[in-house]
Amino acid sequence: MAFHKAVKGTALVGGGALATVLGLSQFAHYRRKQVNLAHVEAADCFLETNLKELPSREAQLASLQSTTEFDILVIGGGATGSGCALDAVTRGLRTALVERDDFSSGTSSRSTKLIHGGVRYLQTAITSLDYEQYRMVKEALHERANLLEIAPHLSHALPIMLPIYKWWQLPYYWIGIKLYDLVAGANCLKSSYVLSKTRALEHFPMLQKDKLVGAIVYYDGQHNDARMNLAIALTAARYGAAIANYIEVMCLLKKRDPKTGEMCVSGAHCKDLLTGQEFDVRAKCVINATGPFTDSLRKMDNQALTNICQPSAGVHIVMPGYYSPESMGLLDPATSDGRVIFFLPWEKMTIAGTTDSPTDVTSHPIPSEDDINFILNEVRNYLSCDVEVRRGDVLAAWSGIRPLVIDPKSKDTKSISRNHVVDTSKSGLITIAGGKWTTYRAMAEDTIDTAIRNHNFRAGPCKTVGLFLQGGRDWSPTLYIRLVQDYGLESEVAQHLASTYGDKAFEVAKIACVTGKRWPIVGVRLVSEFPYIEAEVKYGIKEYACSAVDIIARRTRLAFLNVQAAEEALPKIVELMGRELNWNDERKKAELDCATRFLYYEMGYRSRSEQLTDLCEISLQPADIERYKKRFHMFDKEQKGFITIIDVQRVLESINVQMNQNTLHEILNEVDLNKNGVVELNEFLQLMSAVQKGMVSGSRLAILMKTAEENLDSRSPIPVDRSCGGF
Repeated sequence: MAFHKAVKGTALVGGGALATVLGLSQFAHYRRKQVNLAHVEAADCFLETNLKELPSREAQLASLQSTTEFDILVIGGGATGSGCALDAVTRGLRTALVERDDFSSGTSSRSTKLIHGGVRYLQTAITSLDYEQYRMVKEALHERANLLEIAPHLSHALPIMLPIYKWWQLPYYWIGIKLYDLVAGANCLKSSYVLSKTRALEHFPMLQKDKLVGAIVYYDGQHNDARMNLAIALTAARYGAAIANYIEVMCLLKKRDPKTGEMCVSGAHCKDLLTGQEFDVRAKCVINATGPFTDSLRKMDNQALTNICQPSAGVHIVMPGYYSPESMGLLDPATSDGRVIFFLPWEKMTIAGTTDSPTDVTSHPIPSEDDINFILNEVRNYLSCDVEVRRGDVLAAWSGIRPLVIDPKSKDTKSISRNHVVDTSKSGLITIAGGKWTTYRAMAEDTIDTAIRNHNFRAGPCKTVGLFLQGGRDWSPTLYIRLVQDYGLESEVAQHLASTYGDKAFEVAKIACVTGKRWPIVGVRLVSEFPYIEAEVKYGIKEYACSAVDIIARRTRLAFLNVQAAEEALPKIVELMGRELNWNDERKKAELDCATRFLYYEMGYRSRSEQLTDLCEISLQPADIERYKKRFHMFDKEQKGFITIIDVQRVLESINVQMNQNTLHEILNEVDLNKNGVVELNEFLQLMSAVQKGMVSGSRLAILMKTAEENLDSRSPIPVDRSCGGF
């Protein structure tokens, strides 16, 4: 063991020297980037004059169909595809983008929400003397700084704590993290530092105290991934790109090159999934930016091609905000099975999630119960035993598919590239795959550079370094105060609008409904505990939202934060969208059903609801069973063996609590396993057993019945002589 540590130490020191040399060798590269940035700033004024009002989806479709030929057609509306469209259109190329689902509907909305260089990749680069890994980290750290600059409303620096439980790890990890700062160079967000055990617990009081030696804190970036992706796509549209979601590519168009005689890709035959209309989009160059579906489009070009995509799933769960400090994350670099787990504050909640594990490609990845429980177990290892980590506190869960790739030009066909790959097929189809969220802009730049070389386009250099995304240019940390003062919004709602829409938040505030209250004056919430307001649904349609899922998952992040709250908001969202888009009752029902399925399968609602099923074992002590039976019979006065809405309403009225029937129906429906409209004794005991085991938390019925029991028990009996002896 000592020898192994010594070897590691030697590798680290040698790697440190290597990193220093490489850092110096990259200085010229850094200077070139600064020159490029200066060029972009000089061109920025020119680009600003080209900004347009956001066209409607109908106008975008008309542009796709009426344009004789585009220079660039991008297939795929994730971060990389949207980045390609923005890069191309700002260079003066006629650009189109089509997406089969919604912008950011796949991997780009299901990330860890980090903008990072990759600490673990740097560790691999140093210990394995891998220059490619080092180059990827260097590039990602530059892109991290750029993304924080161009979208300040959607991103921010986040301190992340690395707790240390063995003395020898302290210098080992400290040197590694300092190298991370060194490689970042001028792009270092803030310098990392060491904390004593006492100071670590002050910053992260819920941390496991036993054997804690201290902690190291370093900085990375965090963002709202789906909104960031959308900002990239909308910025491209404002610069003149014709973009449209829910457009499926049915087949690639080809024509014979008169010079070579070869068949070349010349566009795509598309179908509008909302109307069924089919049309051709012709382009000189077609770019495949479809992420996990890379191989599907490559085989549409040439069926004989071998797969290059190696899909890898990352599962994340969302827990209440009290599980982590408001402004500090946690990194577990070595879990029980070797994976890395992040434990991060996000949108006033806590995200916990793993990195790569092999998976199949699917449009609808589902988080498994095994993955959820693995994350919970790892979280328990790091949190104090005073904090009970309950399965019932998982408010949402999702799985994202990362498209790792094998470079088709690589001699070693088994090695997976952690960097991105740009490949041009014989027919001219350009494929961009691999990489990660943070490097989307650099990936897009490499892709468009390739397109320009292949087709001899007359276009200038890349202009996206330092180019503000929609909402970022006039944003400031105090912008929300103007929203409060000018429109009468709640402070929490105003902060949310400012951090989501940036300087476009005023457009949302202008269409916000009057509440009818003294305060807030405007801004009716979709659900009480989240700052999302009804006006965002209407504004979301302007941002090309076409379905209820688009609103709950990507225009707002409600589905990712709390599936039950999202389900509660759905009827109102569908009603608002139906009013704006003229949906009939049949369409409204279909939207409600589709969104409910999305929450049930893809956002972890099924796993959550399965914690309480008719197969759930009742593991209660006899005394507990008697106590809960007594509580149940306070509501079931007639000894029917079940309770109804009327039973609950009667007890609530006796303690002067008013609640409407719709709310009561929702409360009972959460526990009504066989959906017969009543809660039976066995169902109630299963609920209380699940609550005791931590499998279910926040059950409204359990809390309501306990509160009612306590209120009734606290009332002392009134003597009859106080009422003149009675009748």
